[in-house]
Amino acid sequence: MSERTLVLIKPDGVRRGLAGDVLSRIERKGLRIVAMDMRVVGKDLAETHYAEHAGKPFYGSLVEFITSGPLVAMVVEGPRAIEAFRALDNIVHGSDSPDSAEREIKIFFPDVV
Repeated sequence: MSERTLVLIKPDGVRRGLAGDVLSRIERKGLRIVAMDMRVVGKDLAETHYAEHAGKPFYGSLVEFITSGPLVAMVVEGPRAIEAFRALDNIVHGSDSPDSAEREIKIFFPDVV
């Protein structure tokens, strides 16, 4: 069964020049990039993205980190796409479930149906 997930190459991954490697991994797995954008995430978007963690001790540092520089946001589609990206290291954010993927994709890519 094909599914979609949000993949974020976080600011530290972009700073370290790892975006190309992550894209290569996506292609090697036979997954398809549906949408991709490099952007600096503002505080409002970051707070919306991390809303489920609001009030937790690490919430402020999450928001600060994700807004610290450019990231690459993608919608990736393919068999077990969510599971495939949960195994990558911390330079990449991957949605943790179909419900989270749907919510997060709408945040970053509202025009992707």
